[in-house]
Amino acid sequence: QVQLVESGGGLVQAGGSLRLSCVVSGIIFRINAMGWYRQGPGKQRELVAAITSSYRENYADSAKGRFTISRDNAKNTVYLQMNSLKPEDTAVYYCATLPISIATSWGQGTQVTVSS
Repeated sequence: QVQLVESGGGLVQAGGSLRLSCVVSGIIFRINAMGWYRQGPGKQRELVAAITSSYRENYADSAKGRFTISRDNAKNTVYLQMNSLKPEDTAVYYCATLPISIATSWGQGTQVTVSS
């Protein structure tokens, strides 16, 4: 059973930075692609960043140049470094194994709030 525990969210002013972490258990982490999703108020969940098992990174247009995804296979952890935060980045952030499906397990998420 896959378990994901996100942390690192908080309240930050616009222009600030946060580093999110997601510890994963129950899978062979190193062979899985991982993604960070977010769901803002009244919005659908969207993919923000992804990283493959070979460390290839992909970003949503909204995240390019500001966010960096990384992984530490020794710690079964995926990170999301977020810089130059904007109020529109306010959301609950989740990590997930990729590709997602109806059977995908989700953690509790971590709240990111960016004040203007």
